[in-house]
Amino acid sequence: MVDVGKPPWKIKSRILVKIDAESDPSYGEDPFNRSLDRLLKLGVVNLDKPRGPTSHDVASQVKILLSAEKAGIGGTLDPAVSGVLPILLNDATKCAGVVMSSGKEYICVMRLHGEVSDSEIEEAVRLFTGDIYQVPPVRSSVARSVRIRTIYEMEILEREGRDVLLRIACSGGTYIRKLCYDIGLYLGVGAHMQELRRIRSGPFTEDNVKTIIDIYEALQLWKEEGNEKLLRKIVMPVEEAVRYIPKIYLLDTAIGAVCNGANLAVSGISKLEDTVRKGKTVALMSLKDELIALGIARMDAEEIMEADHGIAVDVERVVMDKNLYPPIWKRGIRKTPK
Repeated sequence: MVDVGKPPWKIKSRILVKIDAESDPSYGEDPFNRSLDRLLKLGVVNLDKPRGPTSHDVASQVKILLSAEKAGIGGTLDPAVSGVLPILLNDATKCAGVVMSSGKEYICVMRLHGEVSDSEIEEAVRLFTGDIYQVPPVRSSVARSVRIRTIYEMEILEREGRDVLLRIACSGGTYIRKLCYDIGLYLGVGAHMQELRRIRSGPFTEDNVKTIIDIYEALQLWKEEGNEKLLRKIVMPVEEAVRYIPKIYLLDTAIGAVCNGANLAVSGISKLEDTVRKGKTVALMSLKDELIALGIARMDAEEIMEADHGIAVDVERVVMDKNLYPPIWKRGIRKTPK
């Protein structure tokens, strides 16, 4: 069973094979070897947002620079906050909700308004780790109703006087500013978020963030010399956005039907991760590791393995081009769409 107390990036999964199969090399593509045009159509930029501009401002800059028709963000950051801001381009925007709701990690400076002992702070950190209730701040763009959020981990890194440096791993939609305020209330002295940097948004981390300047330089190299190397380091395939989403791998013969609007039947499944749970979001993948679609599982992994018929996944968002795979193979003869 999945340990729900762990952040998504620390949950280990195991592959369960239902039908041992291989993918026809005549169709599909390696996500990491797409043409540049295809990569930009299904790409993600892990941007290091500076303090000052809004998330939408920097997303708009990236959209203009890369001549994208659409650009979506995987969770907004306040103008005063810096750090990891995934920007999804064109068809990859269909995965924005998945990235937005994925786990996040922050480095925060919390400033206390009064004197508190180390042991009292440690006790507060323990108390606020786990499921907590939050009401979004007055300035937030969402409805101010009570919601449950999960603090997977909260660690005191350093303390200097009334400033406490924290590392916080939490579920998507957690307001760190409100968390600091609530901790201050519990301690009886008050507190506020002095400074904040996001170091992770789902699978995207500080380790490979890029700046707007990096994008400028990569584009210049590509336009002047035809060298795509730097640009390919900046624009990652959309498959990176679903790295920690439970996956179901389809037989080639099922891909065309799903891309054309069908839900996924059990008979179309080759293998799946044991973390698939009924009612939760899953990523439908090809045997070449291409993202096909996102959907909601109707069965747990164990039920799918035992079933010989029925619908396993309600497909919600198709990401793959519907013409990339033919609609069906029959008696070994490939049938292409008319």
